[in-house]
Amino acid sequence: MPAADADPSDSSRPTEVLHLVRRFLGMLVPIGPRRSRREWAGSLLSDEEWALWCRMKPADRRHAVAVARRVDRSFGGDTPGAVLAAALLHDVGKIDSGLGVYGRTVATLSAAAIGRDPDIIRAWTRTTGFTRRVGLYLQHPRLGGDLLELAGSDPLVVAWARQHHLPADRQDRDLIPVEVAAALTAADDD
Repeated sequence: MPAADADPSDSSRPTEVLHLVRRFLGMLVPIGPRRSRREWAGSLLSDEEWALWCRMKPADRRHAVAVARRVDRSFGGDTPGAVLAAALLHDVGKIDSGLGVYGRTVATLSAAAIGRDPDIIRAWTRTTGFTRRVGLYLQHPRLGGDLLELAGSDPLVVAWARQHHLPADRQDRDLIPVEVAAALTAADDD
């Protein structure tokens, strides 16, 4: 999804749209990662993180494993565990919304229409029904970070969940080194 203050004329817009189209098409196949990849993911996460990961929708888990594998390749297979956990859990905040493919599509289009205005999104989360779920979906970075913090995740994992949609210059470099952020971003946008 676009960053909260993304410039609509930004040259990265076509890449962003292509990423969203790929994610939409991937969500239409409601299967998770194969067993060997689930086992690999489980070996990298704490029990609390694993429980959260298992609550993610199957297609989100499949996407998360693909992101983690791309990150691991970019580090030559010698990737710190926290970086792989960050890749596996960056979208965990989506579980709170309970939205499926079409609801997520509406949420993404709503964000494009309102420019991700935080006041509007917060107001939506104070309502009920579908509007609340859209608001929760749009706040998935913050919600995911909160879930991971409560689960005792490494600060890098928490920070990446909260900041993975922020532009690079707004990410906390004390918690997310530039090379780690670059690898995670490239893997997620692939």
